Amino acid sequence: MILTVKNLTMEFDTKTVFEDLNFDLKEGSMTALLGPNGTGKTTLINILMKLLSPTSGSFQFKNNVKLGYVPQFRNIDAEYPLSIKAFVGLNAPLIKKGKVKQQIQHELEETHLTSIQNTRMGEASGGQKQRAYLAQALLDQPNMIILDEATASLDPVAKEELMKLIKHLNQKHGMTVLFVTHDVPLARKYMDEYLYLNNGTIKQGKMSEFDGDYE
Repeated sequence: MILTVKNLTMEFDTKTVFEDLNFDLKEGSMTALLGPNGTGKTTLINILMKLLSPTSGSFQFKNNVKLGYVPQFRNIDAEYPLSIKAFVGLNAPLIKKGKVKQQIQHELEETHLTSIQNTRMGEASGGQKQRAYLAQALLDQPNMIILDEATASLDPVAKEELMKLIKHLNQKHGMTVLFVTHDVPLARKYMDEYLYLNNGTIKQGKMSEFDGDYE
C-alpha cells in the first residue's frame, strides 16, 4: 500500500467534518475522491499534505513517497508576464544548471507544451495553464499526484487532454493518482477506484460499480 489511513477524525470547534475514516490506496492505483460539496474532501487532502493536523487517527505513506499537487484552475491575469517555460521552472533553483534545464524541457515535452513554451501564461488557454501546473508538479519527480478539482473549469477537450496525460503518467511511470472531482462521468472513464466521502464517513470500491451521481 502507498497510503494507509486509520480512524481519521477531523473536528472544527463543535463541528465534526468526518469521523473514523479508514481506507488504503494501492501503489499505482487511480482513485477518484468523490462527494458533495462541504463533506470534507479538501480538508482530507490538506491533512494528507500535512497542511492540517487531524483531531485523531493516523495516516502513513510508504517510505519513498514524493507527492505532487495540481490545484484547481486559477485565473491568471492576462498581463501575467512569465512564459509557460519560466512558470514551470518557478520551483526550481534560481540558477538552473544543465540537469534542471533538461528536466524542465522533459516535463514540457511530457505535457505537450514544447511548441508553446514561450507563450505568456496570461495568454494561454485554461487547458494549457493546467498542463503548466501539472508540468510544474512533475518537476520534483513525484510518484504520487493529487489533482484537486484540476479539471473543474476546463472545457471538454481540455479535460480529456489533461486526463489522457494523467493516464499516461500512471501507465508509463506507475504514478499513483488521487483525483478529487465532481465529474462522475470523467472519473468513470479514467479512474479505477473511488472513495466516496459523505455524511462524515467514507466508502471505497471499484469506479465501475459506483452507483450514484450527485451535484
